[in-house]
Amino acid sequence: MNCKRSEITHKRILKIAIPIVISNATVPILGAVDTGVVGQLGQAAPIGAVGIGAIVIGALYWAFGFLRMGTTGLVAQARGAGDKGETGALVMRALIVAAIAGIALLLLQLPIFWGVFAATPASPEVESMARSYMGIRIWSAPAAIMFYALSGWLIAHERTGAMLLLQLWMNGLNIGLDLWFVLGLGWGVEGVAIATLIAEWSGLFLALYLCRAVFKGDQWRDWVRIFDRVKIKAMASVNGNIMLRSLLLQVMLIGFMFVSASRGDVTLAANQILLQFVNITAYGLDGFAIAAESLVGVAMGAKSRLNIRRTAVMTGVWAGVGSLLMAVFFGVFGIWLIKLMATSVEVQQAAAIYLPWMVISPIVGFSSWVLDGIFIGATRSRDMRNAMFQSAIIFVLAMVVLLPLMGNHGIWLALLISYVARTLTLMRYYPALEAAARG
Repeated sequence: MNCKRSEITHKRILKIAIPIVISNATVPILGAVDTGVVGQLGQAAPIGAVGIGAIVIGALYWAFGFLRMGTTGLVAQARGAGDKGETGALVMRALIVAAIAGIALLLLQLPIFWGVFAATPASPEVESMARSYMGIRIWSAPAAIMFYALSGWLIAHERTGAMLLLQLWMNGLNIGLDLWFVLGLGWGVEGVAIATLIAEWSGLFLALYLCRAVFKGDQWRDWVRIFDRVKIKAMASVNGNIMLRSLLLQVMLIGFMFVSASRGDVTLAANQILLQFVNITAYGLDGFAIAAESLVGVAMGAKSRLNIRRTAVMTGVWAGVGSLLMAVFFGVFGIWLIKLMATSVEVQQAAAIYLPWMVISPIVGFSSWVLDGIFIGATRSRDMRNAMFQSAIIFVLAMVVLLPLMGNHGIWLALLISYVARTLTLMRYYPALEAAARG
């Protein structure tokens, strides 16, 4: 395929997006199973512990999510420009950074965990269980972060079928081990952590096999190109801004959970269950954002402003359709899902009260997720950083104002306001993105 002349069509978008929609849907389903298996213990504390532990570990790992997003944008642009050697060099740079980052997290785990639990207002019981969970999960850090780099290379080459295979393998294995370790062997919160640890390392090895084309020939060991200072500087600039943007997003999510924890174990457990619905929405619709990443990246490399605009419009339309379907799904099946995930009547009743926020969240949030994909593909990471900084300030102000007035409803409304803020701030920068593509 000639990347420079390839046409942006609905068929091509769906070919990229649908495998990601399916594969990403398994990620929050895994989170729902994690929550559900400990929910069968009949207590709120284990649900809250898995919620806090998972979101903290996820935040630590996703701080290096720039290795997925930055690699996708840069590799896609190299494809669009016809520079095959650079696509191999980019993934090797990303793998080296990922390995160093994973080892650093292992070495620094004690002070990191101390800082986390010095800040969280969780009960002693929740904190003890969360510490056990995180102490196990942290040992998958090198695998999880290196997986980001390989995922970026696959997405940039529009190989989303391989991404589907990876997610089905990892999450299917994780779910199976969850059920065995927790419900079969009675390992509790630690069983959930061990299951994820095994799944993440197995996922890395499978990803390396699926990316074996990188290691054919000499492009993966062209050290002069790999350590080219100009290329490294450009990669660092893109990835540094994406990292700051991701950290701001994770701080918002962690803040959401910590404020939830301050309102008691039942509220924390209810919010953790409902947050899985948000994750299902975000991960599902992210398929269209990822299609935008790949196609906008190729269009930027080929200097095609027309293809950038066509990608933005078409992915936005499909994501909008998906958001409406998600809203209907949560409206119809939300109560049933809540009861499936928790046996505690208190937790069920609390979660049901706040379910309406989940029904409208897909409609409010889809445009911000698609815009993220467009800006990642264009590697406009400085704009993304600035937009997220503005959105984070708006989120904090909304939380400060709404929490005293509305209680837990205020927490959820502040989260939805942050989605609107992300859309508006990114739209402000969009004209400059198109203008950057000349040709």
